Amino acid sequence: MQSPTSDSAEPKQAARASSLARIAFAVYVLLIVYASLYPLEGWRDHGLSPFAYLGSAWPRYVTAFDLTANVLGYIPYGFLCVLALQPQVRGLLAFPAAVASAALLSLGLEAAQSYLPARVATNLDVLCNIAGGACGAAAGLAAAPALLGGPLERLRAKAFFTGAEIDVGLALLALWLFTQLNPATLLFAAGDLRDLLAPGVGRARAPEFFVAIEGFTAAANLVSVGLLLSALVRPGQPVRAMFGVLVLAALVVKVAAFAIVMHAENVLVWLTPGAQIGLAGGVLVALAAISLPRVARLALAAVLIMAATVLVNLAPPNPYLAATLKLWQQGNFLNFNGLTRLVSALWAFIALGYLILLAARRREPSVN
Repeated sequence: MQSPTSDSAEPKQAARASSLARIAFAVYVLLIVYASLYPLEGWRDHGLSPFAYLGSAWPRYVTAFDLTANVLGYIPYGFLCVLALQPQVRGLLAFPAAVASAALLSLGLEAAQSYLPARVATNLDVLCNIAGGACGAAAGLAAAPALLGGPLERLRAKAFFTGAEIDVGLALLALWLFTQLNPATLLFAAGDLRDLLAPGVGRARAPEFFVAIEGFTAAANLVSVGLLLSALVRPGQPVRAMFGVLVLAALVVKVAAFAIVMHAENVLVWLTPGAQIGLAGGVLVALAAISLPRVARLALAAVLIMAATVLVNLAPPNPYLAATLKLWQQGNFLNFNGLTRLVSALWAFIALGYLILLAARRREPSVN
C-alpha cells in the first residue's frame, strides 16, 4: 500500500531537471550547426542581405530526399529541446518555445549558408526544419512524463550512478554509437585526424600488416568503451550484459549504415579478418577487465585509447578499405559523412579527457 506522500512526491520528481537531456540537446545543436555549414570553407560576401533567401522563389529542383532530411534532422532537436526546457518551461508552453527556437536556429544557419558557395539557402529548408522541430516537440511533450521522473528515468537511476558527470559519460557512449554510422572508418576506430589535417600517406604494406592494425584498434577501442561503461554502472548491476547490448547495438548501427549507403550485397564488407579478430578479442578482454578495480579500469581504458589513436594516425591507408569505398557514392550523404567523420575524429580525445577526469576523483560517484 502506498504511503500518503507518494502521490504528491511524484509530480516533484517529474519536474526535476535532467542534465542528461540538456547535455544531449547541447550536443545535438552542435551537430546540426556543423552539418548545416559543412564543409566550412570558401566563405565569401555576396553583397546581399543574408536573409535575402526568405523573399526568393522556392527552389526549382527539390528532391524527396532533401525534404525528408530537413524534416528528420530537426525532429530530435524539437524532442530534446522540450526535455531540456523542463522544469522551467513545461506542459503546452514548451511546445511553442521549442518550435520558436528551431525556427531561429534554422533561420540563422540558412543565413550563414548564404556565405558558403557549396550550400544553398532556401526558405523551403526553413519550413521543413520548423515542421521537423514541431513534430519532435509534440513527441517530446508526449514522452516527457515517462522520461523525466517516470519509469525510464527511474530505470536509468537504478542502473547508473547519478550526477551530471555520469550523464556526460552516457552521452559519450551515445556518440560512440553515432560514429559507427561512418563507413569510411575501420571498425570501432576513432581519433583519426588525417582527414582533418592532411591525407594519410605511406609505403605499401603486406595484408597481414593491416589485419594486425585493424585487429588491435578494434579490440583496444572496444575494451575502452566497455571499461568506460563499467565506470558508470552501479554495483550489482549486470554490467557485462549491458556491455553485450552496447556492442550489439554498435554492430546493428554499422550494418544499417552500410545497408543505406551501399548495395545490399556489401552490407558486411566491413567485417574484415582484422575486424573479426578485434571484435572477438575485444569482447573477451573487456569481459575479463571489468573485474579490475575502478582506478585500474580507468587507467587501462585511457592507455588503450591513446595507443589505438596513435596507431590509427601513424598507419598508412588501408588499400582494402579504399577499394571498398569505391562502391560508395556519397551523393546526398556528403554532409552527413563529414559530420560522422568529425565526431569520430574527436571522440577519442574527448573520451580520454573524460577518463582522466573520472580517475582524478579517486572514488566512486555518488549512489544517491
